[in-house]
Amino acid sequence: MTRPLSALPQTPPTAEPPIDIRQFLDGAVGLLGGAANVIMQLSLRPVGYGVVESPVESGNVMIHPIKRLRTTVTYLAVALLGTDSDREAYRTAVDTSHRQVRSRPGNPVKYNAFDPRLQLWVAACLYWGAQDLYERMHGEMKPADADAFYRYSARLGTTLQMRPEMWPADRPAFERYWTENLAGTVIDPKIRAYFEDLIDLKMMPAPVQLAFGGIHRFFVTGLLPQHLRDEMGMTWSPRQDWLLARTLRAIGAAEAVVPTPVRSFPLNAYLLDMRLRRRLGRPLV
Repeated sequence: MTRPLSALPQTPPTAEPPIDIRQFLDGAVGLLGGAANVIMQLSLRPVGYGVVESPVESGNVMIHPIKRLRTTVTYLAVALLGTDSDREAYRTAVDTSHRQVRSRPGNPVKYNAFDPRLQLWVAACLYWGAQDLYERMHGEMKPADADAFYRYSARLGTTLQMRPEMWPADRPAFERYWTENLAGTVIDPKIRAYFEDLIDLKMMPAPVQLAFGGIHRFFVTGLLPQHLRDEMGMTWSPRQDWLLARTLRAIGAAEAVVPTPVRSFPLNAYLLDMRLRRRLGRPLV
């Protein structure tokens, strides 16, 4: 039986201070953590089964990997960098696909893509992953920056149907939510098989799999919380952890000196693409 998400206090959101979110975004490098974040999200069984059983073929990463990458990164770009108008337009487009993603009578796992509790979990995974990757690359955020980044990250859920008051009131409240709900995730064989194909890049041509499958598995394994490594049956050594830490700090040092538009790539490019598609009347997802 699916374990319900922990209840959250209904705390009105506080006003957001001005923040330049671009200083916390590592666009291209963030793609390294993409598959690990997908595993976090789908480790909650209703989310996992909703994706694996989805009838929306156009959104299936195993069939249309490039298109799926575009729609996913565009969502992040719109949520974090877009205007209210951008977010409303993309919400409408995503809702069209999400209407088809719901469990059928007799399904062992019940899910509905419009469930705001599931969207809260997905947003929590995106926030946790973004903060974790940033701090691995650049060091711990200052408390004021961490608080501002946390409050701003509610957009990762409110761009869809997550209500603002569902976002935990502050970082300590989020940590309690995250720890309790992460501990309750279980990866069953059906979802694990999907993850293994994703990690090994089975949706890509064979030369890409051979060239990048090993390094992709290294980054995915290293960026997963230990509980999910255990659920996946993965091993991770202190030497691998040292190598990952050195690699990410080196990349972070290099990224720190590049102009903001370069650092924000490809998020800024996908946002421009979405706006152009919208102007031309082309599908957004």
